[in-house]
Amino acid sequence: MMTFLKDNAPFKGTGEKNRNGESLEEFLEGYNPKKYDNPSNTTDIVVVCSPEKLEHWGQPVKVLLVKRSNHPSIGFWAAPGGFVELREDLFAGAARELEEETGLKGLPLKQLETWGKWDRDPRWRVITTSFLALINGEMPVKAGDDAAEAAWMDVELKEEPAKEGFYQIWNLDLTCQERGISVGARVGITRSGNSILTQETYHLLSARGLAVDHGCIITQALLYLKERLERA
Repeated sequence: MMTFLKDNAPFKGTGEKNRNGESLEEFLEGYNPKKYDNPSNTTDIVVVCSPEKLEHWGQPVKVLLVKRSNHPSIGFWAAPGGFVELREDLFAGAARELEEETGLKGLPLKQLETWGKWDRDPRWRVITTSFLALINGEMPVKAGDDAAEAAWMDVELKEEPAKEGFYQIWNLDLTCQERGISVGARVGITRSGNSILTQETYHLLSARGLAVDHGCIITQALLYLKERLERA
C-alpha cells in the first residue's frame, strides 16, 4: 500500500473503523488526493537590516528585494521566496528559497502571516506564508534561481490620515539610490473584532513596481517590527 507517509501509526486514533467500515489503512488505500483542486503553497521572506543594533522604531533600515526574471510580474520587485516542495516544512522551504534567490543562509525566521486571496496569482490558487528575518549590517547578496537582481532598499514608511473606511493607511517607499531603483505601495488596513480578538485585513490601494500583494506583505512585516520595538 502506497501512502503519503511511511509511518501512519500516529494517525490511528482509537483504532476503530469509520462509518464505511474502513480501517485507517483501507481508508488511505482508497483516498484520492486529486479528487479536489489543491492550492499551491509558497513562502515570502521580508529581510530587514539595520546599520546598527535595532533598538527603536525610526532607526534607518533596509529591506531586501529581488527582481523577477519570469512571469508573473516579470521585471517587478518582490520579497524573495518561492514554492514549498511536497515533503518540505514551511521554515525549510523559506530558508531554501532565501538562499537560492539571494545567497543568504542561516538566518532566524519569524513566521508572520498567511496571504490567501484566491486571485493573487494567475497561474493557480497560490497561498503564501510570509516570514521576517532581521540582521545587523548589510550583508552581500547575489541573485540566483528565478531572481534577475537582488538589492537592499532604503525604507520609508509613512502613515497618512485614515479615510475611506480604513483604520490606517500607509505609504511604503523603497529606494536604492546608487542603482536608480524606486518602488512602493499604498496600503490600507481595516479592522474588525473586539478588545480580545481583532482581525486586520490589508488592502493594496496602489503599487509602483512591486509584484502582486508584496506591498502588503512588506508593510505588514514592518508594522510588526514597529510594534515589537515600541513594546520593548
